[in-house]
Amino acid sequence: MSGKNYKYIYGPVPSWRLGSSLGIDPLSKSKKICSFDCAYCQIGKTDLLTDKREVFVKVRDIIEEIDSLPHIEIDYMTFSGTGEPTLAKNLGQTIKALKKIRNEKIAVITNSSLMHRKDVQEDLLMVDFVISKLDASTQSIFELVNRPVSTTRIDNIIKAIKEFKRYYLGKLALQIMFTEENKKHAKEISEISREIKPDEVQLNTPLRPCKVTPLAKSEMDIIKKYFVGLNFVSVYDTVKKTVEPISSEDTFKRRGKV
Repeated sequence: MSGKNYKYIYGPVPSWRLGSSLGIDPLSKSKKICSFDCAYCQIGKTDLLTDKREVFVKVRDIIEEIDSLPHIEIDYMTFSGTGEPTLAKNLGQTIKALKKIRNEKIAVITNSSLMHRKDVQEDLLMVDFVISKLDASTQSIFELVNRPVSTTRIDNIIKAIKEFKRYYLGKLALQIMFTEENKKHAKEISEISREIKPDEVQLNTPLRPCKVTPLAKSEMDIIKKYFVGLNFVSVYDTVKKTVEPISSEDTFKRRGKV
């Protein structure tokens, strides 16, 4: 891979959920900043475990990089990267600025930990697609798989997603990462999913290199049965779009290997 070493954007990447997705990292520090320290995270251990919103990158710096893009096919501009994007206090301002210069749809991939906050909900209301994490049905499994900031409760996250879904006009997906630790709770997670009534459920297992072994396709096929009746997609059943990244290998590391 060759390309420009951008500071705040990366890709486009061939996303099984979003097609050709240009990543936007509103944290963009030398360390990973997140409210979770998920066991399966492909970019490694969280350096700063926090649920405090701050301005990490100036809006104009992100927009300048996007303005410098060559003409490329992009399906989604996706806020993700080196941690939890809703920790960026200026996320909403960045989304507004992006809409002024680009026509592509905008997505946010979030771990859902800050969705109970009104300011975060207001930011997310502006985008076309919110992909919201839900890996657990109980606090004990939540802490085992997602290893969150100590004050974060799974019950509050579930409540917040339900509330957001009631008045969000865009597309809401639940992203569920299944591993050995939570696969036995697929039925309970599916029941919560039915209560939330998402537009889509994304059944995933960590296929990208990390410290956690992915579930086999046969195991994911068993899990799929609990989600029958919901609009679900499974990582083993999808075909990735062919995409040529313009960012360098160093920049691309924010996402992890494909």
